[in-house]
Amino acid sequence: MESAGRSGRFRVEREVLDEQKLEVVTQRKTYSEIHSSLRKQLKNSLRCSVPKLKRSVVSSLPVLYWLPKYSVWDYGMPDLISGISVGIMHLPQGLAYALLASLPPVFGLYSSFYPALVYFFFGTSRHISIGTFTVLSIMVGSVTERLAPDVDFQKMNGTNITAEVDVTARDSYRVQVAAATAVLGGLIQVLLGVIKFGFVGTYLSEPLVRAYTAAAAAHAVVAQLKHIFGVSPTRFSGPLSLVYTLKAVCSLLPHTNLPTLLVSAVTVVLLIAAKEINSFLSPKLPVPIPVELITIVAGTLISSYAHLNSNYTISVVGEIPSGLSSPSVPDVSLFREVIGDAFALAIVGYAITISLGKTFGLKHGYKVDSNQELVALGMSNAVGGFFQCFSVCSSMSRSLIQETTGGKTQMAGVASSLIVLVTILKLGTLFHDLPKAILASIVIVNLKGMFKQYYDIVTLWRSSKIDLVIWLVTWVSTLLLNLDLGLAASITFALFTVIFRTQLPTYTVLGNVPGTELYVDIETHREARQIPGVTIFRSSATVYFANADLYLEALKEKSGLDISKMIIYKRRQEAKQKRRERRAERRAKKQAKRERRAQRAARRLSELPEFSVEEEDGCWEDTVKEEQAWTERENGTVFVIPTAPRTPDGRWEYLKGGNPDCSSLGWMSELQDGNTTLGSISEDTLSHDLERVSLGSLGKWTWDIHSIILDLSTANFIDIVAIKTMKNIFQDFSEIDVDIFMAGCQASVVEQLERSDFFSETITKRHLFASVHDAVLYCLSHRGATLCPTYEPSVEMHTSTKL
Repeated sequence: MESAGRSGRFRVEREVLDEQKLEVVTQRKTYSEIHSSLRKQLKNSLRCSVPKLKRSVVSSLPVLYWLPKYSVWDYGMPDLISGISVGIMHLPQGLAYALLASLPPVFGLYSSFYPALVYFFFGTSRHISIGTFTVLSIMVGSVTERLAPDVDFQKMNGTNITAEVDVTARDSYRVQVAAATAVLGGLIQVLLGVIKFGFVGTYLSEPLVRAYTAAAAAHAVVAQLKHIFGVSPTRFSGPLSLVYTLKAVCSLLPHTNLPTLLVSAVTVVLLIAAKEINSFLSPKLPVPIPVELITIVAGTLISSYAHLNSNYTISVVGEIPSGLSSPSVPDVSLFREVIGDAFALAIVGYAITISLGKTFGLKHGYKVDSNQELVALGMSNAVGGFFQCFSVCSSMSRSLIQETTGGKTQMAGVASSLIVLVTILKLGTLFHDLPKAILASIVIVNLKGMFKQYYDIVTLWRSSKIDLVIWLVTWVSTLLLNLDLGLAASITFALFTVIFRTQLPTYTVLGNVPGTELYVDIETHREARQIPGVTIFRSSATVYFANADLYLEALKEKSGLDISKMIIYKRRQEAKQKRRERRAERRAKKQAKRERRAQRAARRLSELPEFSVEEEDGCWEDTVKEEQAWTERENGTVFVIPTAPRTPDGRWEYLKGGNPDCSSLGWMSELQDGNTTLGSISEDTLSHDLERVSLGSLGKWTWDIHSIILDLSTANFIDIVAIKTMKNIFQDFSEIDVDIFMAGCQASVVEQLERSDFFSETITKRHLFASVHDAVLYCLSHRGATLCPTYEPSVEMHTSTKL
């Protein structure tokens, strides 16, 4: 390779390579060499079982890898400061998000403590904070309210049912539902991680996740309206529950508790102002101001001294038990009822966690194992479920705090858990008088970032209409069908758009860029030049069962050849040719018979006595008339001009012209020896002209295109349906004398073609080329010189390629 200045020019000289030559040059390995036998795999696994077991244990427990290398002097103080900052955020968010899950606030603190400790042992991300999260809390709340509605726990007064709800029994059953959902969701995540199914999160595209979280934020706001306005609307679950709940809240607006609304409004205003000041001063502050914690402490103190609950009927958190509860096995009978919700929670939680983890990993230069993260999150949920925790994942706000405050390792999560533990053991009872309106206000203000995602509509409108449709469908389906069914509908629609785009790809005909070996779309590039006699066809997507028929139809359309009509026409021409040959054979037999008769007549005439001149002229006239009558009867396109002069050897001159249209073509000939030869030549020439007219009506002349190159560089796999389609393409176009070649096939595609018995005596590996340019050079060197005008791109097109 020779470099030429800054332009980066290069010149390569090599042989034109088809697949067969390429395998020889590259020394391609056989299938058995690439894929070892089962016996050899077992032998290798037994030989390396001990080192693999050690690596497996370390990979399953990443703490065994990084903890022995942990430096207290380098990482201790940053992790401690970061952990305290995150732990302070855990307290208000745990209490508030427990309300979203329709559970007592203390279980939000439990969910902030146990899962974070478990993740310390199994997680690979150093900066994410595991605990309660808005979206998952809303999803858990939809499950608990559906399986444990208030109407099932109304107290009995004798034989009458009162409107009073047994809150203790209801909350106890909801805790069991939430714990069962967490355990089952965690087991699903562990199972997916063990079978290396960590890529499942990739099916949740960014527009889908952002639209889903935006719709979940709307659900969260509607769920908190009862605490904001101090009303008790009827609870709904299932599809359209958001609409019904909003309608119920609006109907109760005249009964709003004004003190509760006042507390909510003041809290929202103060939180928004404090957060704006906090973001403005964040470059100058080493640690963010714990605005939410200050709000909770101030609200609790004001409520306790002003007796807001007794004097103004403002709902408060109530008793928060101190101490840790003993572990218990969740109700296994609930698994059947919550399996769909558990799977949705597992997928959504993992998608949020791995996206944050990979973001921080790329930023700080360390690897985050997607499968191990799935196992770590699953263990956090499964173990936490035994301690009455609900489903958790990483939180964006807390993770950002942990990263910006200097957190270095997972030890920051342990420090934050200790803060939550101290609160559970000693400080929980102090929040007895905390108004629920303050917690609801914290939830709504924290959703501000999710509300900003509505700007995605404008961005996607400019960049990608299909992604915009995915965003809108996800948002609408999540709002109307609730969070579980909405997620299923959104994923289904997103996958459908992928199938739709691969089923209807863009089909193009490529042309050569002069002076290069590059081939681009001739419709979008002015300088692209189509190779005469060669059509280069490319699809923007891989060919498989969903678009194989469309691929064949597009190839016919782009090449301008209607295969079915041309095959029928060709067969008709072959049949006509056979009929002409049979007629010619019959004429030849009749001519031979006639000549034999003439010879016999001549012999008889030679034996007769001589006649006079007048009698001889009469005989010649009779002979001419007889021959003219026979000729007109046998062949309407040839006739004898009686007045024509005789040739010097005494024969008559014949003229082609029985059909008046034929004389307009200017084709005139003299019969040199007999009339049948001229009649046959004249008919063949006319049939050839009619053939040109008929083929012209079909599109391209058959001799204008002699080769078609299928550019398969975009195909990363090929299935059995596509392989059959390729065979049909080779067979159909060969019947009209058009050669088919394939170019740019990846090794995996070639291997699939070999295993599917694609190659045969008629379709060999010499029909596959390493690149489009190799195929073009082969076509021009074998058929281009005789069947199309001379064309030579700027690069040399001889036995060697010079680029």
